[in-house]
Amino acid sequence: MNSTTQPPLLQANHLYKYFEIRGPSFLRKQYVKAVDDVSFSLQEGETMGLVGESGCGKSTLGRLVLNLTKPTGGEVWFEGNNILSLSSGEMRRLRKDMQIVFQDPYASLNPRFTIEDIISEPLRTHGVPRGSERKSRVAYLLDVVGLSPTYARRYPHEFSGGQRQRIGIARALALKPKLIVCDEPVSALDVSIQSQVLNLLSDLQQTFRLTYLFIAHDLAVVKHISNRIGVMYLGKLVEIGNKSEIYRNPLHPYTQALMSAIPIPDPERKGDKIVLRGDIPSAVHPPLGCRFHTRCLHAMPVCGELEPEFREIKPHHFAACHLI
Repeated sequence: MNSTTQPPLLQANHLYKYFEIRGPSFLRKQYVKAVDDVSFSLQEGETMGLVGESGCGKSTLGRLVLNLTKPTGGEVWFEGNNILSLSSGEMRRLRKDMQIVFQDPYASLNPRFTIEDIISEPLRTHGVPRGSERKSRVAYLLDVVGLSPTYARRYPHEFSGGQRQRIGIARALALKPKLIVCDEPVSALDVSIQSQVLNLLSDLQQTFRLTYLFIAHDLAVVKHISNRIGVMYLGKLVEIGNKSEIYRNPLHPYTQALMSAIPIPDPERKGDKIVLRGDIPSAVHPPLGCRFHTRCLHAMPVCGELEPEFREIKPHHFAACHLI
């Protein structure tokens, strides 16, 4: 699923993650199928946006590719290494190249640490650099994300949400990573601040040659920052393609419904909004066949019987739908 012949920086193959539901011992075990047979790749320097409704498995997928959550099955290859087969020591060394920016800037920073402690914690963990060089590195990172180095001795509660997210970004940059998973990094921020953080992420990508997996549910945000877009529904990828192709010609009915929901900033222009029927099915007992068929306006009998193949419909544009 690459748009080039270059080997990908990150390759996820048939990832599964099932969470067991705890219940009485006499009942049969049940599982939430959070991620169910998902495969995709990321090229170096690329930004792939991952969108879908809340609970579709986006954040779980992001944690799986970083090996923060152990998968039920599948492989994750990073620079030619299957990271799921690495020892704890090998994985620890690899952590320098793989970082994450969390969704909630209030919960992701330790309130008892100063900003200098927060940003330098990954440096201390990996032993680079030391002493005054470490302080200089912290000051540099604060400056890079648009904050004054004089803030280093302050505590998280002294900052706004947007400033805290900048601190989280500075921490993620501390070890000079190659891949950053951005787990809805602007969803908890005011709209006026969101664009500032998005522009910052774009600038940092150019400066440090970063690769992003950008998780979000706001399609306008994803369009602004992404090169490619993947659409998830109930634990499965239903479509992947270049940004322009996804927005101009979405193939999957679910993607079409998402695109129709984007507000049009023109009171004179009315779009044809697609209203989905019913509620999202349970991830414990997902529908047979295509998981979207219970809400699809174009569902056929085969949709409820046979799971559609995730295949390349156009060059570099993949979708899973019997209608195509």
